[in-house]
Amino acid sequence: MKKLLALIFAIVMLPISLMAADSEKEQDRVKEAGVVLKEIINIPEDIPKDLFDRAECVVVLPSVKKFAIGLGGSYGRGVMSCRTGQHFTGPWSAPAMYALEGGNIGFQLGGQATDFVLLVMNPRGAESLMGSKVKLGADAAAAAGPKGRSAEGATDIVMRAEILSYSRSRGLFAGISLEGSTLRPDNRANEKLYGKKLSVKEIIRQGKVRTPAAGQELISLLNKHSPKNLSDPKSLQ
Repeated sequence: MKKLLALIFAIVMLPISLMAADSEKEQDRVKEAGVVLKEIINIPEDIPKDLFDRAECVVVLPSVKKFAIGLGGSYGRGVMSCRTGQHFTGPWSAPAMYALEGGNIGFQLGGQATDFVLLVMNPRGAESLMGSKVKLGADAAAAAGPKGRSAEGATDIVMRAEILSYSRSRGLFAGISLEGSTLRPDNRANEKLYGKKLSVKEIIRQGKVRTPAAGQELISLLNKHSPKNLSDPKSLQ
């Protein structure tokens, strides 16, 4: 009888244990995103501050890796946070989980695990990412982001692109083109992280959840590094 009760208890508790393990994985990804962003911000020739201050959203994807399927491809998971408020002028939102997929990323990275940071430069780009899967370069204009203390010499790139992308691999930091890759909300990961089904808009635009403990460092860093949206006010209307 005792053995039977122990078996029943184990069967009942197994799904709960698996859910807890999955939640911990998502929390680790959020924490890692905060560490990656902090390290990249501290690079001398990092993302230009004036570009960061004009971004509506930031996507951080730690350790994107190449896998061998057919001709090769890549897959990575990370988070996106956006400025809150109707016109993206408030503090940074709770993080939403995202996934990056693409057949051409692996060739560009040479097979190395790589960290990515993407700046979403206008409301149209932000809204498209909050909807469904977006193909970079097709559904949203994307470009390799300029680096350095200022982006004054890259006005044309900034004006054309909705998303600017950066990479860090083997200690090397650079702008990188991700055209042809797709970026999508990771709804299952969001459910694991927050313990209930939520759309990205509910997390980011409607503020239905608070920033989890795992994301405090990331969001605090964003609010400290870029507390105000300095985009042209006309672009936010």
